[in-house]
Amino acid sequence: MTNGKWFCAALLACAVIFPCAAPTPGQEKPAVKLELDLRDAPRRIYHSKMEFPVSAGPFTLVFPKWIPGEHAPTGAILDATGITMRADGKEIAWRRDEVDMYAFHTSIPAGVKSLEVTLDSLLPLDESPVGVPSASAKLAIVPWNLVVLYPANTKSDEVNFAASVRLPEGWKYATALQPLAGASAAGGSVAFETVSLTALVDSPLLAGAFLQIYDLAPGQQPAHRLNVAADSAAATAVSAEELKDFRQLVAETWALFGARHYRHYDFLLALSDHLQPNGLEHPQSSDNRAPEKMLLDPDSLEAFTDLLPHEFFHSWNGKYRRPAGLATANYQEPMKGGLLWVYEGLTQYYGVMLAARSGFWTPPQLREYLAATAAYLNDRPGRTWRDLEDTAISAQLLYGARAGGSAWRRSVDYYDESTLLWLEADTIIRRETRGQKSLDDFCRGFHGKEDGVIRVAPYTFEDVVAAMNSVAPYDWKKFFEERIHSHGPGAPLGGIENSGWKLTFTELFNDHERAIEETSRVMDLSFSLGFSVHAPGGEEGSSVVDVTPGSPAAKAGLAPGMKLVAVNGRRWSPESLREALRAGKTSKEPLQLLVENDDYFLTLAIDYHGGDRHPHLEAHGADVLSEIAKRRAPEVAR
Repeated sequence: MTNGKWFCAALLACAVIFPCAAPTPGQEKPAVKLELDLRDAPRRIYHSKMEFPVSAGPFTLVFPKWIPGEHAPTGAILDATGITMRADGKEIAWRRDEVDMYAFHTSIPAGVKSLEVTLDSLLPLDESPVGVPSASAKLAIVPWNLVVLYPANTKSDEVNFAASVRLPEGWKYATALQPLAGASAAGGSVAFETVSLTALVDSPLLAGAFLQIYDLAPGQQPAHRLNVAADSAAATAVSAEELKDFRQLVAETWALFGARHYRHYDFLLALSDHLQPNGLEHPQSSDNRAPEKMLLDPDSLEAFTDLLPHEFFHSWNGKYRRPAGLATANYQEPMKGGLLWVYEGLTQYYGVMLAARSGFWTPPQLREYLAATAAYLNDRPGRTWRDLEDTAISAQLLYGARAGGSAWRRSVDYYDESTLLWLEADTIIRRETRGQKSLDDFCRGFHGKEDGVIRVAPYTFEDVVAAMNSVAPYDWKKFFEERIHSHGPGAPLGGIENSGWKLTFTELFNDHERAIEETSRVMDLSFSLGFSVHAPGGEEGSSVVDVTPGSPAAKAGLAPGMKLVAVNGRRWSPESLREALRAGKTSKEPLQLLVENDDYFLTLAIDYHGGDRHPHLEAHGADVLSEIAKRRAPEVAR
């Protein structure tokens, strides 16, 4: 998953090994038959019908609760509706568990061999604490965990599903699942090979009226495809230069790892302004969601450039190698997220570096990204009470946290702050080995084994330390513990400094900040006045997103949720507010903000005269950063 989130070496000597997607011939257990009907997807409804092989007696089915990659009990149980159970054509009663809302109890009558269960998934239109949109009028993403139940107290590897899907007329689909050999697609329906529940949930399906498929490894095996569905045909177009960069990304991961843990790989990219931008990793595919014009608008592409590299890296780091606390047997067992600074943090670091190595970002763009990231983390007052590890342990709480108060509460900072942590580790390896080795060597040794094998190999903190020491002897245990338990002051900026740069501020707009502001329509003044605010217009227009405790704005009385009305007596706009900041450098008068707090208006005087401030990296030594970000694989042809 995209965003900022841990046990004994002896245990891993007999590491849990999860089987490959397909059941072993001759050992197949009876499969659950699953029929999914997407014809109502434009109305945000998925219909599923399951047939379970059963025998007489008590029987309990459960709805998936803990979803891999989401690091939280996010199973959308509230919108799992229309549940009915039938045996031999007769409806049978079921009862929800009074404690576990995800469990459904029934009793199978004597002589019954098959239980039919129907379920509807109602998709929300907007992001909510109980679910996110997965469909628009012209496309749909199917996370299979939304439409299945499975027998309680079973391992997801040991339950097999034979799935099929029926599409709206004229729609096409893409998925890592393999169509059943010889199966007909008549009536818009396609059947897939039988796989374990683990493999099914790890193989989302993308469908849409406008879907284009791009070959990212022409004439090579394994196959790599970019599948793009959007709300318009124009938005699915990938330019020749973008296609070249995507192909370079495939080449760069091979150069990095020297192994792949999939039979083929499918990037599923849904482009819609009606979905929440996000990404979710899987071994053989990734579920990526971004604004409709991501491939058409330079600012949107800049803002989401590292999304696909991040989720792709997860195939090795997260799906193949996984913290032991996240390697659970099924979707009801709670996950422990203490090592998310490795699972997500290392992935965030390489998502950024792979974006640069592949050509999506130029060296100046990479530096602007790192400057913006380092600056906001360096000013996080919340680090005085909450360390980085606690943001990882608390992931299941923080993912659903509102934006207001995040500077003091902290968010899932193990994504971005771990980028700085792993950059510092990379520079230390290079220094200690006099440039002979790097963090790439750690990745190759830790993630680049067993080429072609699809399994989960769990690890502990001790395993990470040992693997780092095998690359470059150092007190890595102390290094990591100091940084994940640090309360500051400031973020870990050693990697930026070791790589030949230092964080500085000027009035010149940071290019990455600017792209984020244009895409999100949120003006960020965290480094000057100390608050962020939605641009005018729309439902949230002009509302204050967050205020940094101790900042000039906080001292003046500004708070999240207030609405900005005027600046120095004039209706506010991003342009007028920045102009007032610049003018304030030569004025002794405080900046006046007229704000609305519920039904009341008040004027806040902010005594600030530092001007508009934006973060950048300034050279101060040998440029190691450009060496880290340079291409490793031969340049692919256009």
